[in-house]
Parts: sequence; structure tokens; C-alpha cells
Amino acid sequence: MTDGTAAAAEAELLRRLRAFEGRPAATAGRAKDPVNEPMIRHWCEAMGDTNPAYTGPAAIAPPTMLQAWTMGGLSGHTGRSTAYDELLALLDGAGCTSVVATDCEQEYLRPLRPGDTVTFDAVIESVSPRKTTKLGTGHFVTTRMDVHAGGELAGTHRFRILKYAPAARRPPSPPEPAAKPQRPRPVINRDTQGFWDGVREHKLLIQRCTACATLRFPWLPGCNACSSPDWDTVEASGAGTVFSYVVMHHPPFPAFDPPYAVALVELAEGVRMISNITGVPYDKVRIGLPVRLEFLRVDDTLELPVFRAEAG
Repeated sequence: MTDGTAAAAEAELLRRLRAFEGRPAATAGRAKDPVNEPMIRHWCEAMGDTNPAYTGPAAIAPPTMLQAWTMGGLSGHTGRSTAYDELLALLDGAGCTSVVATDCEQEYLRPLRPGDTVTFDAVIESVSPRKTTKLGTGHFVTTRMDVHAGGELAGTHRFRILKYAPAARRPPSPPEPAAKPQRPRPVINRDTQGFWDGVREHKLLIQRCTACATLRFPWLPGCNACSSPDWDTVEASGAGTVFSYVVMHHPPFPAFDPPYAVALVELAEGVRMISNITGVPYDKVRIGLPVRLEFLRVDDTLELPVFRAEAG
């Protein structure tokens, strides 16, 4: 189809669409219930509106309920004309098969009160030329409803939809490879700073109380044997044995590939620490297994003390 032919077809479609402007969408519609206090109460509770004007002997209905009184519920209204359905069918035939509500405008001319009987008429007010939106291209259709009570115009309700042909979706880009999760960082504070300073120098430092000579691990601010706050350090020889262990299967944690063994290692100096066992499969770790300290470079900013199984 040439550009000229397409433009002529579009102009013809718009002419046919605009022939519906001014045609009724509903005539002499009648609300299924009169304005009533229970509906007002439910509306106010749902909206959290505590305005005293909506309660008591002189109560009025919230103005924003204007459309609520005209709605037909699941069974609909009998006064609806065929013009609106014909308009939507014409748009369907032009490829505008999707619909989305865009906005509404209301004008209030007099308050509605409990006992009022509501009637209404609706008209197809306008159909726009073809518009391009992020959703796709189509036409905006506006209907106007005039709401009456007691023979008086109480308000108007304009409702606008976009009837459109969905825009073609771009194929999704292939997902980028997921970055490997970072191993958790150790908590380093004034009580543990010295230990991690030693790790950077490939030393496994154990605290020693200078009052009673008790060794302690993990690091603590004071001696758990005599409560002295004074301490120095000794460097571990690196020899140890597996005192106990578990094999982690579930739940999985980021940066760890189960199954793997986590061991409680008893150092030759007598203190115990939790670490990984390297050099053997997880199912070969055993209590009493001799191990030797080594340092594992995890990434650019993290190095950890681990224990490699001794050949035996």
C-alpha cells in the first residue's frame, strides 16, 4: 500500500468513525436503586472519607459517586443503544482490537441526596484522529453522560478510552550473564581488626591473656577465664585436626556451591575455629583428619584462612 493509498484509507476510516459523534450510547437510563445511605456509607468507608456532610438527616452523597448511581452491575442496563457497540466493532475491524481507559472528567451541578431517583442519557461525544502512543496507535473515544435527579441536571460524566492496535514488541535482549555472587565479607571492628591484619600477612594470630596466659579464639575484648582486658598474640603453627564437621546440602547460599564441608578445626595450640577443608572431596572429610593452614585468595579484596587435608 502506497503512502497516498494509506492516507486515503485512514481518512475514510476517520470519516466513518466520526459519523458516530452525537449518536446516543444510552437513552433514558434509570438507576437501579435510588440514592441511599448504605451505599454512601460503604463508599465513604472504602475511601476513608469522614466528611460530616455525608451523614445525618441532611446528608448528601459524595459528588464523586456520580457515576456509581448509573452503573448497571453484572446484569447491565436495558436502555443502552447499539451505536457504541457498532463503533467499537468498526475499530476492531481496523485492527484496533485493544482498549484501555485513559481518564474521566466530572462536573457537579447539584448534590444528590438519599431518596433521589437518578436518570441519565449518554452520547458519543467525539472520536479523535489516529494517535500514536507507547501502547500502540489508535483512536480516543469520548462519551458524555448527563445525570439527572428530580428533573434537574445533577452533573456530567465524560469517560475516555483509547481503542488501539498494540505496538509490536521488540524481542527481548538475551540476558547478560549473571555476575557470580560475592562471598560474604567478614565483620571487622576494633575487637577483630588485629586478627584480619594478621591474615593479610599470612599469619593466624591467637589472642593470649597476659594475666593468666589463656589462649582464646575467636577474638574477644577480654579474657573469659579471668576477665582481664589485657592481651597479646601468638602465631599459630598451622597444624590442626578436624574436631567435628557438617556437610552443607541445603539451603543453598549465594557464592557457595553445595555440597561442601564446614569443619570445626582444633589447632595444635588447643583453640578451635570454623573453616573450610580443601584438598579432599566433601565426603572424605573425617573427624581426626590432619589438616594444615593455608590462605585462600577469594577475590581482589578478600583472603581467608582455610585448612588443607594432610596426605596420610
